[in-house]
Amino acid sequence: MELKELAPFKSAPQVTEQLQKYGINKSYAEGSVIIQEHNYINSIPIVLSGSIRVMRVDDEGRELLLYYIKAGESCIMSFLSGLHQDTSKIKAIAEEDTELLFVPIEKVSLLIKEFPEWLDYIFKLYHKRFEELLEVVNAVAFKKLDQRLLDFIKNKSSLGNTKEIHITHEQIANELGTARVVVSRLLKQLEEEGIIQLGRNKITLV
Repeated sequence: MELKELAPFKSAPQVTEQLQKYGINKSYAEGSVIIQEHNYINSIPIVLSGSIRVMRVDDEGRELLLYYIKAGESCIMSFLSGLHQDTSKIKAIAEEDTELLFVPIEKVSLLIKEFPEWLDYIFKLYHKRFEELLEVVNAVAFKKLDQRLLDFIKNKSSLGNTKEIHITHEQIANELGTARVVVSRLLKQLEEEGIIQLGRNKITLV
């Protein structure tokens, strides 16, 4: 995919040129791990096509979904870790077949100094991710699990632009940080209420 197709830089061709000059394109199949926790960040990923889910993993291996990164966006957590020469605090996985542009961290710093459009892009990403993280905190602290589950299904549906999502109960449990048996029970309850239809590793929003 051509970088010129990315909306954030259509009005800033000079930034696009620099990203194209310094960046390296890589493709990942659905389910591939792109960023692993505790690894040092040497380059920043920008999503050209597809999407990424960003997870937080605790010491016991339990995962919690933080947010999704869509085409034209990047991971602000990677920005911060890379700029401060720190290790990654998140795990990033390809939600679908995804193409990325990796920009070396030293070039990221250079672009910040030279182009206000690039700095504005980073601030907008930071603001969006911060709001999404607040939503996660709000959901975990105040929402019942059945509402979190329904929100999760709707977000997956919206991300793929389809009412049918292919996912196992185990995967949902991992992303919501709960047990599979609890997810299965709540999904059955949603089906009985006529909100969803269940199939083999498949959920359809009615």
